Amino acid sequence: MTEKLKSDLKTKGVEYVFCSFVELTGAPKAKLVPVSHIEEFAQDGAGFAGFACGDVGQGPHHPDICSVPDLGSLTVLPWRKNTAWVTGNLYVEGKPWPMCPRTALMRQLELAKKQGYVVNIGIEPEFMLLKKNTAGEYLPWDEFDTLVKPCYDLRALHRNLDVMTSLLGFMQELGWDPYANDHEDANCQFELNWTFSDALTTADRYTFFKWMVRTVAEQHGLLATFMPKPFGNLTGNGAHVHLSLADVSGKNLFLDESADRGLSQLGRWFMAGVLHHARALSALVAPIVNSYKRLVPGFEAPTLLAYSARNRSASIRIPWVSSPKARRIEVRFPDSLANPYFAFAAMMLAGLDGIQNKIHPGDPADKDLYDLEPEEAKHIPTVCHSLDMALEHLDNDREFLTRGGVFTNDVIDAYMALKLQEITRFRMATHPVELDMYYSA
Repeated sequence: MTEKLKSDLKTKGVEYVFCSFVELTGAPKAKLVPVSHIEEFAQDGAGFAGFACGDVGQGPHHPDICSVPDLGSLTVLPWRKNTAWVTGNLYVEGKPWPMCPRTALMRQLELAKKQGYVVNIGIEPEFMLLKKNTAGEYLPWDEFDTLVKPCYDLRALHRNLDVMTSLLGFMQELGWDPYANDHEDANCQFELNWTFSDALTTADRYTFFKWMVRTVAEQHGLLATFMPKPFGNLTGNGAHVHLSLADVSGKNLFLDESADRGLSQLGRWFMAGVLHHARALSALVAPIVNSYKRLVPGFEAPTLLAYSARNRSASIRIPWVSSPKARRIEVRFPDSLANPYFAFAAMMLAGLDGIQNKIHPGDPADKDLYDLEPEEAKHIPTVCHSLDMALEHLDNDREFLTRGGVFTNDVIDAYMALKLQEITRFRMATHPVELDMYYSA
């Protein structure tokens, strides 16, 4: 197998391979391996000093951590064809390392498979293209992109055609089948969409996608950010997640054309499970302090835990689709800095809990949820207002999260400790607005 791999890579002109993995936050790490040594890495993995390589639950006293590549994820870089990328799973001394996010997702997929389900996921990643001014401030790069409502603006999209067509071309070359690109709701904000896949493939592709977007932006002298809320006055970067279940034959189990909104009873239970556990999920799908500056009224992000067929102010939407194969739910509160492996695993866990317990999703909310009367709004649960609140719910929902061994208490403890450190850093920092308001008080 490895000899054939080496031969295939050499035939394609590949000389080097990034052996990669993601740590708890989803940040990618890698070693560059010459193809001449690919056999040993394909078999035993690339070794890393775990304490130095990010947040993987290791101290300086731990043995090396190894990323054993999943060769099915191997991707030749479209912008540098003598180099490839492959992601993998973490092992220590030949055993799976419990802090590996990709392994957690694979465990969850195996649990779903045992129940007869294949999990399909698509994602809508939003990002902004920025520049730095002489004062070191980050700003939307295009000085002409100033419309109050720039969504779908043809002129701004045209001015960014070189970046967007580069990305679309690369995605076509990779076989992802991209089908749309648009200017989004904020100035210099964009989105690219590609066809859904099984959950693991989509998580791998999304990890690669974020790196590819930043790389292409840099090649054009720009900076790309997936930060949820870079600017207080502009819509933030979400990552709407589209989920459905199929059986092993590929039949979409969320489709029932005779049902309300075409969503089957199974799909409604799954959706209800996601809503029921949404506050705990928030710690994983809206994972940073800045995430909660996005989840505010009036900026195309949900604030109440409700669902609707058409209402974009709801936390879950049931999109209208002409193809029965595409019947799904759209979860709208995740953002682009979520670790996709943890995020997908947790949402699947919640949805399957909804099926197991036949949780009812309640009535749809088809009104503008930003404009409800207080008496009406108080009957609908809110999304979390802060990372502190989300972590509290994560901690309280441990019994649910640790079912089946997908998430362990050690993983939850390590993740929470990491996030509490982040919160402490923000609390200790002085914001420029504070100086403006209080320096002469």
